[in-house]
Amino acid sequence: MRLVPLTPENLGKAVGITLRPEQEAFVAPVVHSIAEAYVNPTAWPRVVVDGDDVLAFIMGNFDPDHELEAFRAGIWRLSVAASAQGRGVGRFAVNALEEEARDRGVERISVLWERGEHGPEGFYLKLGFVPTGEQLFGEVVAFKDLSMRGKAFP
Repeated sequence: MRLVPLTPENLGKAVGITLRPEQEAFVAPVVHSIAEAYVNPTAWPRVVVDGDDVLAFIMGNFDPDHELEAFRAGIWRLSVAASAQGRGVGRFAVNALEEEARDRGVERISVLWERGEHGPEGFYLKLGFVPTGEQLFGEVVAFKDLSMRGKAFP
């Protein structure tokens, strides 16, 4: 698997990503995310590919001056094709965004999610995101500390 920028060559396959039907209520369609990236210069849209196959779309945001901490650095969208789920693709995409954040000097990233039976909460909790108890737009706000990676705890 590789993480690559969104390009004219992979755009069609990225837009064609389909989730499991029960997940569709929890994430905006990829085409909506791409439109949002087009008008937000701080957006960071990428796709996970395996050969010619587009397995997932992830869009981060890096806006260190944003008034809300939850929008300074983090995950805006993650869509993993139904056929690629359960293979570590989502984890790979999030890890890649974390590496990008570290390269930019970011020590904490955020993600927001809507709670629900088929929502992404369990996935993000397993990856180390910690809810703050705050909500924005009716969604859970969670952060992950990146500064401790590779450091020994006392």
